[in-house]
Amino acid sequence: MSGHKIKNMEEFAKVSDISRPTLSKYFNDPESVRKTTRGKIEAALEEYDYRPNIFAINQNRKLTKTIGIVVPYLADPFFAEIVRKIERRCIDAGFWPIVFSAHGQQGLENNALATLQSLRPAGALIAPLGRSSDFESVRRFTEDVPTVVFDSNVDVGQAFVGSNNFQSVGLIVDYLCRTGEPPCFFEMRPVNPNANKRRDAYVQSMERLGHDPRVVQVEGAGWDFERIGLEEGMRLISERSLPSNTVLCSNDRLAVGLVAAAYQKGLRVGHGPGCAMRIAGHDDHPWSQFTCPPLTTVSQDYSAIADRSVEMLFGLIDHGERTEGRPEILFEGKLVLRSSA
Repeated sequence: MSGHKIKNMEEFAKVSDISRPTLSKYFNDPESVRKTTRGKIEAALEEYDYRPNIFAINQNRKLTKTIGIVVPYLADPFFAEIVRKIERRCIDAGFWPIVFSAHGQQGLENNALATLQSLRPAGALIAPLGRSSDFESVRRFTEDVPTVVFDSNVDVGQAFVGSNNFQSVGLIVDYLCRTGEPPCFFEMRPVNPNANKRRDAYVQSMERLGHDPRVVQVEGAGWDFERIGLEEGMRLISERSLPSNTVLCSNDRLAVGLVAAAYQKGLRVGHGPGCAMRIAGHDDHPWSQFTCPPLTTVSQDYSAIADRSVEMLFGLIDHGERTEGRPEILFEGKLVLRSSA
C-alpha cells in the first residue's frame, strides 16, 4: 500500500493513470466499465487506499442512488422493523439508504429533511411526526424530492401507504365485546394522525355494537409510551378510575406499560378465571409476543407496507410514474390472539 494519501478523485486519476470520466463511470456502476479497466481501478484503490466521497459524487449526478428514510423515532420497534425491511429492499435494488430519526422533535425532523435534500436523493420514504411536524417544511421537501409517505398520513408527497385503522380497530373491538366486558380505550394525547383515527374507530365500533364508548386519555407527551402506560396505569388502577376491566390501548407500547402497571399492583392480566383485567393493544410490535402475559393485539402488515412503499417510490424514480391525485394504499390488520385478553 502506498504511503501517499490521495485527497480527491483528480489525484487518484493521475496516480492510477485512469481518466476522471472513467473513474466516475466506475463509481457510479462498476459493471459499466470493461473488466480489464475495472481490475486496474480496483488494484489502484487497494494500492493507494483511496475511498471516494460518495456524497460528492452524487452532487455531480443528475440522479443519485441515495434513498432517504425519515421516521419520527427509530427506537420504536414498529419503525425499526419497517426501516429494516425498507433498507433491505433499497440495498437489493442498488440504492444507498440513509436513515434519519426525528427523535420526536420538529427541529430535528426539519434538519433531517434539509440535510437529506442537500444530498440530492433519488427519492425519499418518510413517516412524518404528524401533529408536531412543520407542515410547510415537509411539504416543500416533498415538492422537490419524489416522496412516498408511510404510516403517518399527512397530506404531502406523491402517495401514502399505511394501515386501515378503522378496519383493524373495529376487528379487535368486536372480539373484545364478544368475549367479555366491552373495552374502554386507553390513550395519551395523540402524536400523529393514526392515534386520532384509532380513537374515532373505537368510538364508531362501540356505537355500532350498541355500547357506550369510554375513552380514557392520560397525561403525557412524546414517544416514551411504555413509561406513560406504566405510570398513568398505576395511577388509574390505584384510583379505581378505569371504567372497564377490559382495556384496549391505542398502541402496543402503551399496553406494555399498562401490563407492567397491573403486575406491580398485584392484578392478574388475562382471559379466564382468576384474572382481574384484560388488556389488548394495536400494531403487533416485535416485542408484544414476549410480554407477560403475551399481548393480544391486532397486527399491522409490516412487510406489505414496506414493500408497497418502496415499489411506489421506485416507480416515481424510474419512470416518473405519477397518478392523478394522491393514491392511498391501506392494508388490513389481523387479529392476534394471545393470553392478555
